[in-house]
Amino acid sequence: MEYRNEKKGIEQNDSETSPVSFIGLVRQLLADQFVTHRYRLLAGFVALISVDFLQLSIPLLVKRAIDSLAVQEATMALLIILASTILAIAMTVVVLRFIWRMLIIGFSRYLERALRNRIFSHILAMDQYFFSNRSTGDIMAHGSNDLAAVQMACGMGMVAAVDALVLSVAAIGFMVHIHPTLTLYALLPLPFLALTTRILSAKLHHRFNHVQEEFAHLTEFARSAVVSVRLIKAYTHENSQVGDFDRLGRRYVHANIRVALIHGLLFPASTLIGNLGLLIVLVYGGRLVIDNSITIGDFAAFTTYLQMLIWPMMAVGWVANLTQRGVTALRRIHGLVTSRPILIDTSDDKAEFPVSGGFKARDLTFSYPDSSTAQLSNICFDVESGIIGIAGKTGSGKTTLCKLLIRLYPVDYQTLFYGEIDVNEIPFEQLRSQIAYVGQEPILFSDTIRANISFGIDDPSSEKIIAAARDADIHEEILGFSNGYDTIVGERGVTLSGGQRQRLALARALLYDRPVLVVDDGLSAVDTATENNIVSALRRRFSGKTVFIVSNRLKLLSMTDRILILEEGQLIDEGDHHILLQRNSFYQAMHLKQMQEDQGLSHA
Repeated sequence: MEYRNEKKGIEQNDSETSPVSFIGLVRQLLADQFVTHRYRLLAGFVALISVDFLQLSIPLLVKRAIDSLAVQEATMALLIILASTILAIAMTVVVLRFIWRMLIIGFSRYLERALRNRIFSHILAMDQYFFSNRSTGDIMAHGSNDLAAVQMACGMGMVAAVDALVLSVAAIGFMVHIHPTLTLYALLPLPFLALTTRILSAKLHHRFNHVQEEFAHLTEFARSAVVSVRLIKAYTHENSQVGDFDRLGRRYVHANIRVALIHGLLFPASTLIGNLGLLIVLVYGGRLVIDNSITIGDFAAFTTYLQMLIWPMMAVGWVANLTQRGVTALRRIHGLVTSRPILIDTSDDKAEFPVSGGFKARDLTFSYPDSSTAQLSNICFDVESGIIGIAGKTGSGKTTLCKLLIRLYPVDYQTLFYGEIDVNEIPFEQLRSQIAYVGQEPILFSDTIRANISFGIDDPSSEKIIAAARDADIHEEILGFSNGYDTIVGERGVTLSGGQRQRLALARALLYDRPVLVVDDGLSAVDTATENNIVSALRRRFSGKTVFIVSNRLKLLSMTDRILILEEGQLIDEGDHHILLQRNSFYQAMHLKQMQEDQGLSHA
């Protein structure tokens, strides 16, 4: 196991130090979807281009009708034929538009789904350091706003770009055929459009990136407020939270308005330039008609083609907007999915793996990647089976040790062993499949009690679920709920007490029935009688297995087989309750304090 950067233990993301080009982004993130759906895209663009040429044929039919009327050669039959042809073209355009929308816009949704799955699977593969350095709001913004921007760019943005290119080139070709000089004059304003679009699009890129950042802040604040709603109410901070949320909302709106200012300039500029071209045609083209250089039909067709060019001109700004948003979002997504964990699985899947066994530490030293201070120093212990207590002052390294046992952070070679094998030689999935874990903050989902206990287990029997709940000493309380095991516990178990949440999390760990159980202060909210029942159940369930329990409660520690005492990241003593009570000053002080607290409660 190794750190990516020896100085900080962090790998710098390549996307942050050397931005990837647009082609590189497409190749790395989207190319496979374009290849997979190439026939869908081909058929969609054939339909799209067919629509463009069908539309371009209508002015020619109108030209013929007007010229025939001008020289009084038109007949009713000719007009009916021309009108029927235009109607048939219009009906065909309707059908083809439906087809290209289904195929191309449908492709953008398939691409969105694939990219979303890639983001989600990558997030689940990342380690603890990744989540400690990224807010939930930022991660959610990648899967919402950023993904929507990429979908729009690869859907309507791609359609508008191809449509505008084909329509403009073909329309200009027809205009040149009618009168080259008139075409040149009509297109004179176009370079100003290109210059304006280039200047505004550069600003749009930076402003949209700022919008995405503000959205991430707003989302994270809302998430934190919902999760902490009881704390907010307890301290009557509702108004201050609303005020903070409003300030974040104002910043988000302000960032969007700055984007809208640029976006709002692009469309009027395109329209203005298009109307300037029309003005030139009316003046110069009208004189050509008067001089009989072109026919009235030519003038009408030319004007129609020029009107058709207004959409591509406007599309330049819109496509630039969508493209800039899409590239910005794609770059942010690239930065996420190319991030690498500091915990690298270098083990051989075929390596020998112990079926069961305790942990051994040999001079185990550890510091967090962004810290220069060691949280654990030269820890040594052998644990083969039994219930092991871990005690120590706040910040002594108890939780850090638990995180290393369940392989959330890397450790040096030959410092931590499962059975007789270095944990670095055991694949993560295999080692973690041997360990059940109950953390300080129990994780519950807004689902039924049954689903929370059986999380991740396919079709567990009701008998096993009930047995796990009994051993966690919560079965009777579950039966007291309105719907028993089918009671919805609410977001993060909000409808339950702290002790109930801890015992549900413990029941989940017991249902897995693994060789090792790690309880990181996961019984802090239960009473003494419940502790006795749980420890008795653990002894029965984990006979010959290993249980680590982090706690500073003497009554719980007294029921363990052995206790490890940590202080400032070092293992300063170990032994059973009676031995430590005789020789360890910290343990004696803790015992005296809790005895005084118990006496105070009894007198009260």
